[in-house]
Amino acid sequence: MNDYGTIMASLRALGNEEKSRHLSGFFKTGEGQYGYGDKFLGLPVPLTRSVAKRHKDAPLGVAEELLHSEWHEARLCALLILVEKMKRTKADDAKLIVDMYLANTQHINNWDLVDLSAPYVVGKYLLDKPRNVLYRLASSPLLWDNRIAMVSTYAFIKSNELDDTFSLAALLLGHKHDLMHKAVGWMLREAGKRDMARLRAFVDRHWHEMPRTMLRYAIEKYPEDERRSVLRR
Repeated sequence: MNDYGTIMASLRALGNEEKSRHLSGFFKTGEGQYGYGDKFLGLPVPLTRSVAKRHKDAPLGVAEELLHSEWHEARLCALLILVEKMKRTKADDAKLIVDMYLANTQHINNWDLVDLSAPYVVGKYLLDKPRNVLYRLASSPLLWDNRIAMVSTYAFIKSNELDDTFSLAALLLGHKHDLMHKAVGWMLREAGKRDMARLRAFVDRHWHEMPRTMLRYAIEKYPEDERRSVLRR
């Protein structure tokens, strides 16, 4: 059965109390931290993914119900179900999936939830479409919207389309949160694997504006002497 109760029972059965305590610390759930208040059943990602694959035919409404759960792994399972659906869905159904995803970004509220879903749902959908929605997300006051915008471009990078990665990176240079410094730097690094000359040009133009973490991530694949030279500027 692909109903909410059955899926939650599967997740609970695989939970581990010790792992739950570890994940609560790892994902910064303390007061004032970015994951404040999140709750964990204690499943590693491969187990959550296995549940999602078993229930990939769950109705979209069930996935949305899971996405509203207080449990982190339930929300991740919902997103991984959407990823599975996007692998084999038709255009009209894909739009329904992406619309549901974008209507619930407040529940996609940790970096792993974004990173394991955004490129494979939003990014994949936008491969042959206008990308205006990413610029709207990038200007949102919600951190997770901003990360979805940036990380979704990973799908474009894999298709050798780099314009939006560099454009969004430029827009997000002044972001205040470390999670965005890492995301922007990560996507710049991946874009650089496809076009190192373009990454060098971007870094040469913006290095003085880039937070240290963002810069370090972006130039990680530079030759060592060049990387050290940039960091000494």
